[in-house]
Amino acid sequence: MGLFSFLTQEIAIDLGTANTIIIHNDKIVVDEPSIVAIDNTTKKLIAIGEKARQMHGKTHENIKTVRPLRDGVIADFDAAEKMIRGMIKMMNKNKTQIFNPALKIVICIPSGSTEVEIRAVRDSSEHAGGREVLMIYEPMAAAIGMGVDVEAPEGHMVVDIGGGTTEIAVISLGGIVSNQSIRIAGDDFTADIREYMRHQHNIKIGERTAEEIKINVGSALPDLDEPPADYVVRGPHQMTALPMEIPVSYQEIAHCLDRSISKIEAAILATLEHTPPELYADIYSKGIFLAGGGALLRGLDRRLEEKTKIPFHVAEDPLHAVARGTGIALKNSDKFSFLIK
Repeated sequence: MGLFSFLTQEIAIDLGTANTIIIHNDKIVVDEPSIVAIDNTTKKLIAIGEKARQMHGKTHENIKTVRPLRDGVIADFDAAEKMIRGMIKMMNKNKTQIFNPALKIVICIPSGSTEVEIRAVRDSSEHAGGREVLMIYEPMAAAIGMGVDVEAPEGHMVVDIGGGTTEIAVISLGGIVSNQSIRIAGDDFTADIREYMRHQHNIKIGERTAEEIKINVGSALPDLDEPPADYVVRGPHQMTALPMEIPVSYQEIAHCLDRSISKIEAAILATLEHTPPELYADIYSKGIFLAGGGALLRGLDRRLEEKTKIPFHVAEDPLHAVARGTGIALKNSDKFSFLIK
């Protein structure tokens, strides 16, 4: 800690499509959905995070709810800046500050990000008050968050299934050897469920209800050892608009998510195909690490194991693995050479 350390505030941000997490002093200080509510006439921020999520799908014409990130990248620059700024304010709301300290930010980005997408994240962070902005690739952050020694001369494979992207990477000697970043993840699972309910049961449901179905009865396999109870869905009939009540089983959801999960399986196999043989041997003996919200899908690890014939290890706290890794990278930012300046 330097003499003027109080003039600088160091924070790690996991800017996710579904949730944004901020870590300060090794503690998660903000964990909110990545969504903002904006007044249509004044363009001012009304709500952020959980409050804005509660408004999602329930607003009138003067309010619009925006998810600034789509497929892991910034889709709405202005809303993203407002969201980052607002969440940093949430972090400091209990502190009395005479002045705003300069921010040093480490922020994670998808491994398949283009120069333009990286620039958008950097600009948003700088406009939100970041004086020094460093970046780290998501699979690298996930590996660090799960306690993997990324700088060792051995191969580790990480699969991070987030809201907008699935990041698959083989890491060795502090670098990414082969990787795939596919835009099929939690949001696509939610969209699949909405589509299925519309086609199969003639019931209209919103994004939030589809998300609830995914959490309560989401499954990657049609036969689970501990099956969840059916989830009752309420909504209007497509044709008559009369109310309906339908119980949904996990087998149905396993069937409707099958196509998206197959694409993730194909991407994992393609990454393994491009992995050098020495590293492949390491991965085969150590297994593959699974992180991100998608890792919570029932039976997913078992299904991927059956497909690849390699054991899968789910992170202890899959939702926060990337954020924790970003926090560790922030603490050791001088040591880690893989941080993008």
